[in-house]
Amino acid sequence: MFKGLGGFGDMAKMMSAAKDMEAKMTEMQEGLSRMTVTGEAGAGLVKATATAKGELTGLDIDPSIFVASEKEVVEDLILAAIKDAQRRAQDKAQQEMARFGQELGLPPGMKLPF
Repeated sequence: MFKGLGGFGDMAKMMSAAKDMEAKMTEMQEGLSRMTVTGEAGAGLVKATATAKGELTGLDIDPSIFVASEKEVVEDLILAAIKDAQRRAQDKAQQEMARFGQELGLPPGMKLPF
């Protein structure tokens, strides 16, 4: 297609590959917004749900823990569940980035800047 243009044909290929990679990256980022993870605390008494991008989307608290004298314990459990969900979201995002990198043919362990 670009015969006679010297290195510009390779440049066009490279630009096309970059556009493809950008589209795949956008698709992956959108996928992370749809994936959910659930963090737990207190043996499941408190559960926090988040997207793989780390956005908190839900909180489920077992009503049995609502005792006025246990207010601080409940608060700690809620924070622990949220932190667990955020950690799981980060782990999921890293797994997806690693998978994406492998699909691109990048060496294992190479971190993408996104």
